[in-house]
Formats: sequence, structure tokens, C-alpha cells
Amino acid sequence: MIIPIDYKGDTLGFVESRIGGRKENQDSAGIKDTALGYLVVVCDGMGGMRGGSTASQLAVRTIIETIELAGEQSNPSSCLVNAIKNANKVIIEKGLQNPELHGMGTTVTALLFTEFSAFIAYVGDSRVYQLREGKKIFRTFDHSLVFEMVKKKVISEEQARLSSQSNVILKALGIDNKVDVEIFERPYLKGDRFILCTDGFWGAMPEEDFIRSVSERDSLDNILVKTANVVEGIGRNSGSEYDNLTAAILDMNNNSILKEKMNKGWKVIIVILSILLIIGILLSIFYICS
Repeated sequence: MIIPIDYKGDTLGFVESRIGGRKENQDSAGIKDTALGYLVVVCDGMGGMRGGSTASQLAVRTIIETIELAGEQSNPSSCLVNAIKNANKVIIEKGLQNPELHGMGTTVTALLFTEFSAFIAYVGDSRVYQLREGKKIFRTFDHSLVFEMVKKKVISEEQARLSSQSNVILKALGIDNKVDVEIFERPYLKGDRFILCTDGFWGAMPEEDFIRSVSERDSLDNILVKTANVVEGIGRNSGSEYDNLTAAILDMNNNSILKEKMNKGWKVIIVILSILLIIGILLSIFYICS
């Protein structure tokens, strides 16, 4: 079932979760308009029996409830990190109370956006993409064994995606009492597209194909459905049990107040051009006076 993401009277996007080729859907997603901003959460659970689904549901619910309790003047970045840490604590406590759930865990991606900016926080290998005119301008970097190898330039990202060890993640909620949450504050422009998705969604195809699919010119609900159908088709054709797949896709309807920082390359170019302009002006004055 597709759930609309409605914000201030506009439908910015949609969320969908599918069981894929598994016996149980261990993914979970949630959306909530809060005093701190609009919150979108996507989680991918891990653990036998009911563990994975329980962990992901607990994470989504705890993160939303924690953000809801925050006051309007609270710091969004700190609150989002604390909400994810609270979810980690709740999952661990639940596992200790119930032996069947012991050791369960989940990844998490969260997007909290306001008119000022967008905060992106994550743990694990579920991803957040920010696309602009069909181009990737931001993406989270997986907390996984293979992506540590990518970071060290041992293998490429495509080799990491196809690796038999691609499902070995290094960080997740529910594993350790201390969890390191990565968070970014991002500016955005009208029309920028954010995608939050589990590895069952993004990992089915090369990233170029994935970005092309979610950047098509169509309504967002059709884009989400068509991409999910392609992912499921790839899974069925693989002949193996393919993963759950969950994604949220949304387009921003205005520019954020926070603006993009100029990169160092452009700063250098501007400085050089400014120096050349000043030299040109000084030479002109010299020739006029001489």
C-alpha cells in the first residue's frame, strides 16, 4: 500500500513497503508532521523469528514519539540523534526482556525537514539520496564491511553491491549500548528529490540505473511503483529469495533558507578572476595616465 506524504496541504511524495520474496516483511516506515519539522523514517530489521520486524517497528515508533515530545525551540539535529539513540535503547531493553527477540537489530534512515533545511541521520546500510535534476548531489555512505573496502579503494561501489558480503553491516540499532549516529544538515532547492530506502530497494541494480529510474518524469507515486516493480522483477529473475523493499520518495516545493556552501574549487576560480580583474583595471588606469 502506498502512503502519501502530505505537508502543509501539498502531497510531497509517497512511501511504500513490500515483502519481496521473503516470508515476512522486516522493513518499517513512518511519517509525522511535528513541531520540529516533517519527519520521515525508514528502517530495515534484522533477526530471526519476529526479531527484525519488531526492531524496525520499535525504531520507527520511538523516533517519532521522541521527536513529537520535543519543543519548537529544540535543536533539530540534537533531537534527531537523541531520538535514534532512544530507539537503540528501547530495542536492546526489549530484547533483554524477551529471549526470542534477543539480538534483534535494525538499520535506520531519517529525514527531518523544515523551511530552513533538511536534517539527514542514519545508522547502517539503508540510504538517503538527494537528487537535483536527475543528478546525485548527496548520498549517505553505508556502514558496511564492503563500503569500508570502497573507502580504502580496494573495490568499487558496484563490486561492493554485488559482493557476497554486501549484507555484513558494521553499525545497527540494537547491537550495542552505544551507537554512533551520522547526521548531516542539507540545503535544498525547489524540485530536489529525497529518497530514503532499504538495501532491498537500492541494491537490486547499478546505482546509475537506480537513479535514472527514480528520476523519471512522471508522478511520484507512479515512479515509486514502477521502480519497485522493476526491483521485484530483478529479484524474481534471480531465482533466489529476494529481500524486502521499502522506499520513501518526495520532492521539495520550495528553496530552503539555508544555502549551499560554495566548494573550494569555485572559491579559487572566483579569487583568480577577481585578481585578474583588478590587474586589468590597474593596467587600464596606468595606460590612461601614461
